[in-house]
Amino acid sequence: MRKVEKATADKYFRIRTIMVIIFLAIGFAVSFGVAFFAESIYEGGALILGMPAHYYMGAQGAVITFVVLLFLNAMISDRVDKAFGIDEKQNEQISGGASDH
Repeated sequence: MRKVEKATADKYFRIRTIMVIIFLAIGFAVSFGVAFFAESIYEGGALILGMPAHYYMGAQGAVITFVVLLFLNAMISDRVDKAFGIDEKQNEQISGGASDH
């Protein structure tokens, strides 16, 4: 396995850490933001599919947001890995494509 320079590894992990923080912040905002603004949303009388908007967002919106965040994380992670030469093709070349299974 080839060695990676410390500066490159530090940059890679800094990018990955920033990604985790951003995705966690979005998840936190969606989860607790709806609960925080539920009363004002309820007073507005907004309906989504016949349900009060705050209930729908709490019950379905947060789950949908988390699933979307998972896919975004996977797609962005693949791009970051490829940019740093850590994609699957590179790993196969390094290991010779052999598997111990």
